[in-house]
This record gives sequence, C-alpha cells and structure tokens, in this order.
Amino acid sequence: MKAFRRAWSPLTAIALGALIAVSVTAHAADPDKKEIRFGATAGPYSDQIRYGIKPQLEKEGYKVTIVEFSDYVQPNLALADGALDANAFQHEVYLKKFSADHKLALSELVKVPTAPIGLYSHKHKRLDELTDGATVSLPNDVTNQARAIILLQQLGWVTLKPGIDPVKSSERDIDANPHKIKLVPLEAAQLPRSLDDVDYAFVNGNFALASGLKLTDALLLEKIPPYYLNLVAVRTADLHKPYVKDIATAYRSAEFKRVIDERFAGFSKPSE
Repeated sequence: MKAFRRAWSPLTAIALGALIAVSVTAHAADPDKKEIRFGATAGPYSDQIRYGIKPQLEKEGYKVTIVEFSDYVQPNLALADGALDANAFQHEVYLKKFSADHKLALSELVKVPTAPIGLYSHKHKRLDELTDGATVSLPNDVTNQARAIILLQQLGWVTLKPGIDPVKSSERDIDANPHKIKLVPLEAAQLPRSLDDVDYAFVNGNFALASGLKLTDALLLEKIPPYYLNLVAVRTADLHKPYVKDIATAYRSAEFKRVIDERFAGFSKPSE
C-alpha cells in the first residue's frame, strides 16, 4: 500500500497539524473528552454522521466536527496521528492491510451501512454491448481492485489463474481475457470522472453518490459480503473509552436505522 501514499497538500497539512495539536492537548487535559473529530470521505459516509450520528452525540453533550476527505489514504494517517478520533470510509480488508503496511494501531469499532461498488457507463446501456478492446476503469488500491475483478469474473469477462484467492486478486492474476479488455486502474475518487473516457467504470458507492450518480444507474451492483461492509475505525488504545462506546451506541440505535431507511435506500446493512 505504500505505493498509494501521497503527500498531503499544504492546506491539509496545516489544518491537520492544528487538529493534532488540539488533540494532544485535549487528551492530556481531559481523559473523558467531549469533543470528537470524525473523519469520512465526502458523500454518504459523512452524511450518515451528519444526519444520524452527530445529533445523537450532541444530545449527550459532545461537540462533533466532521472532517471530509477525498481519498483513502489520509483518513487513516490522520486518525493514527491524533488529528481525528474516528473515521468512517473503509472496510475491514482495507483497514487490516493499510494498518499492517503502515504499522498503525487502528481497530474496527462497528460496521456501517455501505453503498456497493457498481459498474457504470455513459456510453452503453447494457452489459451485453461489450466489444473487443473495450476500456474498463477500476480502483487502483489493492482491496477495491479485487472487488472489481471479482465482478469481472462473475460477468465472464475475465477468468483468474488457478489457485488465486479472488479477495486478494489483482489484474496480474487474470488468466483469460477473451475480449482483450483494457483495464485502467485509477484512484477511486477519480473513477466517476473517467466515465466520459472509458466504456465502463467500476465506481465505489460513496464516490458514485458524491458525483451525482445513483445506485440505480449502475448496470451491475455488487452483493456486499460482510468483510466488504464499511466500518468505523478508532485508535486501538481508545477502544474502551467512553466516547468510543457512545459512538458505537449511536450507530446501533433505532434512530440511526431510521435515518438510513429514509436517506440511504439501497445500502447494504450490517447484521448487528
């Protein structure tokens, strides 16, 4: 995953630096903190916090600040550095690999309703319009690329080499590509923009919704297994702190479930 780490912009670095300074002071001065900095990718996951979680926590006396991100790298680095107290944007496969690769002590708190990855097109109305040499964009990060390749295999557009675990697959593991599809790996946030340039694009649900696409616009939607449901992550050392338990309680509440039913139709929901 180190290949996907990039430098923060100067403004982001300044902002997160200020948050880190505040965080260190707050942790030292107030072990029972009442201020929560919650990171999320812009779109449905920040909106879930805004409409379903923040109001509940504020009733409990917390001040909640939502920090939005446009990529899958910075939220975990900011959480580990103390600039955030929790984040919501990733599934457990990504969290475990990113934490291991970057030696971060981060843990899952609770799974959240998740928008499935979908196959979209601005050029085609059906999947059977695939032609030889078609271009297909897909995420360039390891775990989400595997999700797209699993769907490609389900469609019969590619087959994997014998013995390959689909959950860990990449474009290098493709054995047969009968239509000579040209795969175009891109950063997940850029995939909606690629729709004007490719035949088909696999787009993560949060970025699809944030770009104005609807889940019902997809030509194919993933059936999300539990390990691909998104989650709330916190620092491992904070797992048993009161504010973390209050976050978990808010996500498991009937009030949050009502918000999901009203605002996030079509999302896959955790069983808990």
